[in-house]
Amino acid sequence: MRLIDITNGRKTYEIELQFSMLFESALGLAAATYPDIHHTLEKPPTYWSDLKAKLSSKLAAEVSYLQQNNTWKTILNLLDRHSFKELSDLLSYIKNTDELELRYESLPFLGYTLQETRRKAAEGASNAADQLKQACHDHKFFPDYIHFICEVNIDQLKNHLITVMNGWYQTIVAPHEETIRGILERDFQAKLTMMPKMEPEALVEWATGGIRYLPEPQVTRVRLIPQYVYRPWSIQAEMEQTKILYYPVSDESISVEPDPYRPPHNLVQQCKALGDEHRMRMVKMLYQKDHSLQELTDKLDLAKSTVHHHLSMLRSAQLVGVEEQRYYLKRTNLVTLFPQWQGYLERGGEKIE
Repeated sequence: MRLIDITNGRKTYEIELQFSMLFESALGLAAATYPDIHHTLEKPPTYWSDLKAKLSSKLAAEVSYLQQNNTWKTILNLLDRHSFKELSDLLSYIKNTDELELRYESLPFLGYTLQETRRKAAEGASNAADQLKQACHDHKFFPDYIHFICEVNIDQLKNHLITVMNGWYQTIVAPHEETIRGILERDFQAKLTMMPKMEPEALVEWATGGIRYLPEPQVTRVRLIPQYVYRPWSIQAEMEQTKILYYPVSDESISVEPDPYRPPHNLVQQCKALGDEHRMRMVKMLYQKDHSLQELTDKLDLAKSTVHHHLSMLRSAQLVGVEEQRYYLKRTNLVTLFPQWQGYLERGGEKIE
């Protein structure tokens, strides 16, 4: 096939950085009511059971209702669409917005072709709600969630959202607000500093610890939001023209007074991984093209177990990935090595006149 390309080439997306205690609160509700994932979170399962024990009976009932109907998604949808400064702004919006708009904004964004269907479902058209449910029938909870949003009494939904968000924030978040806000702000500032030094795709992969997000049609921006409560997971959402990534804050951001001479953990891992002749050879081979384990073994004339060990180190450092038994170089992570070095060298420390 012959092709003459008269487009302007592939365009990447813009990066938005944002942080808020409101996101941290909503994600905390999501994590607390998802017990299947508790054993994978940084905070142990006992933390979450102890957390629930602190709740009043009224708040515990609302949290149980949230778990049953996944209304944490409703709260995140509202936070994603509006730049609320304070909790009171969110609660006031929920209280005063009209029924149609609240249902519409609560329903998940399923693509531009279903926007009119989404609007009709919010207006009460049962056939439109069925179309939305069918469009996401393989999703873990979206079909049931869509049914709930379309059928629930709007005053009941408003009272629930206000009570659960206000109660959770005041009971769980507020006592540690200063500490958590400091962590989020430090991470936000670190990413903001690196933003002009990296291409958008590289920044996303670096900030999230390895998520490769390539440009998609109709997605013009990626919003990066640091979160502490869901570490080590990144959470992905989307709305019109925007991909949203709630990414885990870095280890360095957690320290109240970070040591300016302590290098970032991932930078140390990458430098260690590259500090070996065989692994550097592998990087160059993978730079040229993807390889299978056997192909690398044959070219390097090493034992397969040794090659596998070297690849494991490169994968652990987020420099190499594997898909369908073929290893590939994570080029964006390799490219970010110098900006990370530059950021580390320029960060604080003793000033020399």
